[in-house]
Amino acid sequence: QLQLVESGGGLVQPGGSLRLSCAVSGYTRDDVALIIGWFRQAPGKEREGVSCISKISGITKYADSVKGRFTVSRDNTKATTYLQMNSLKPEDTAVYYCAAARRYYCSGDVSTSGVGYDYWGQGTQVTVSS
Repeated sequence: QLQLVESGGGLVQPGGSLRLSCAVSGYTRDDVALIIGWFRQAPGKEREGVSCISKISGITKYADSVKGRFTVSRDNTKATTYLQMNSLKPEDTAVYYCAAARRYYCSGDVSTSGVGYDYWGQGTQVTVSS
């Protein structure tokens, strides 16, 4: 079983930056099939896919809404995935979740509600406001 814990959320001004972390535990060195997706959900809104990264290749995918502003990366030695968020906008305000699936690669379209992801963190709040 996999466990995920997000951290790094908080309050930031528009145009500011924030880095979220997703610590993953419960897998072994032989568990090479693993992707980590980032999702967000604002109150009253549907959950939205943000990004995805493959453990084995490091190849990343981004939703159009964050492309060019957000960067996802991973440190396999720390079993941690990061979401670097720059040029933040008020519309980025949401609870951000990381999720895991036992796949080798991310799908081409990351704009998903999270179907196929079996393991989820509990989320971290990101608020972008002046």
